[in-house]
Amino acid sequence: MSQMLPESRRHQILEALRSQGTLRVTDLARLLGVSPVTARRDVNQLARDGVIRRVHGGAVLASDADTREDDREESRVDGAGTVGMLVPSLDYYWPDVVQGARDEARRRGLRLVLRGTSYESSDDRAQVTHLLNSGVDGLLLAPDTGLPETAAMLQWLEAARVPVALVERDARSESSHAWLDSVNTDHGSGVGSAVRFFAEQGHRDLGLVVSRKSPHSDEIRAAWEMALAEVDVVGHLVEALDNAREPQTAGQVDTLLAGCREQGVTGLLVHADREAIAIVQRSQEAGRSVPADLSIIAYDDEVAGLFTPPLTAVRPPRTSIGRAAVQLLADRLRDPDRPIHRVVVSPELNVRESVSRRDVTQSSH
Repeated sequence: MSQMLPESRRHQILEALRSQGTLRVTDLARLLGVSPVTARRDVNQLARDGVIRRVHGGAVLASDADTREDDREESRVDGAGTVGMLVPSLDYYWPDVVQGARDEARRRGLRLVLRGTSYESSDDRAQVTHLLNSGVDGLLLAPDTGLPETAAMLQWLEAARVPVALVERDARSESSHAWLDSVNTDHGSGVGSAVRFFAEQGHRDLGLVVSRKSPHSDEIRAAWEMALAEVDVVGHLVEALDNAREPQTAGQVDTLLAGCREQGVTGLLVHADREAIAIVQRSQEAGRSVPADLSIIAYDDEVAGLFTPPLTAVRPPRTSIGRAAVQLLADRLRDPDRPIHRVVVSPELNVRESVSRRDVTQSSH
């Protein structure tokens, strides 16, 4: 059955719709003995030919669809359908994003199917294929967009006309060079709020620490440079650290702290929480006080408030990101031809105890 020519499959789809009315893509795939991706491709071609019309999760004959257009506009997204979500971690940062997505999916009557991968994964296609084979109608993805495997996967999904929204990622289509739907934290706003707060507290000599493995390091560096240009402060050093749990990080932190002392840095913005905590601990072990000798703002606010002292932190709007991602995908499913939407959501700065007020005369700048 799986060896049928496309024309034969599409004829069988039409016959099935004439006899049964509406059918889901997963039902058609089972009937034809092909993957949901292949069935979806056939359905999309028949829809372009005008003989059937896509409805949420499946298809109907065009004549039947025309008579139910008004009803479908009310119900084809809110109250039916399945969304697949693939995230690179299930234990840090992403649980709140997933919770926001679940809440919004539940509100809209959608089912959310979650899969996890890892930041070390070089190819998410196997997980995506699993989600498609389970019958999802669209995908929420957070892949490493710097990898050629990711570009190939996104091109494959585009060819199959699978609706996709990226979460905390940006990417262009390889074929059309158009942006894909996406929702992101506004890191420029988050970094800017931290730099301005340091300046308001009298700090003039600042440093930035980023996580070497974070997909957002380059974006945070760029936002840092822009923020420095807008405020009367000096950025003395920018360092990248390995994961705070790796053994070599202790030596990197020692080198970083020595650089802070030599260059008179009094305020550090550190991405992310675990790296910030490692720096505070190492600084305290060396006899330097946080915040009296060195003030620190963490970026992520996952566990920053639990530490001693509680760390001032930039908090990305994780649950809002998840909700917005489902909204984007639901709207794309309802209107496949809508313009591309790229949503940015501003983070907030939670002020705690890790930044001290500094007399301007104390600064070396």
